[in-house]
Formats: sequence, structure tokens, C-alpha cells
Amino acid sequence: MREDIIEIEGMSCERCVRAVEAALRSLAGVETRRVEIGRAVVAYSPDTVSRAKVVEAIEEAGFACC
Repeated sequence: MREDIIEIEGMSCERCVRAVEAALRSLAGVETRRVEIGRAVVAYSPDTVSRAKVVEAIEEAGFACC
């Protein structure tokens, strides 16, 4: 597992946090360590999912990753 911190723009409340958590839960090979306003700490298996796919899931939930 590779751990990464992903900076996220556009989050302003607990509802945003839950939306990002849900997006990350939908991905196989991803474990959410912590999601807070402005960032997510995730662990993922590069053999199963790429960092780009993790970022894509967050962006599809309506947020921008830096």
C-alpha cells in the first residue's frame, strides 16, 4: 500500500467530507485514512488503482485536486 496526501479545493463543510469519503469508498484498493476539509489521506494499492484514478474519483464528486 502506498500512502498519499491529496490536497482538495472546494470543500467547505462536513457534507463535502462525506462526499469525498463516499467517492473514495467506491474504489477497489483504496483505504481512506482521513478526510478533512481541504485534504484526504489515503492508502492505495498501485497494483489495483492508480493515484490518477483516486484523483479522478474526487473530481467526479465535484472537487478539484491540487
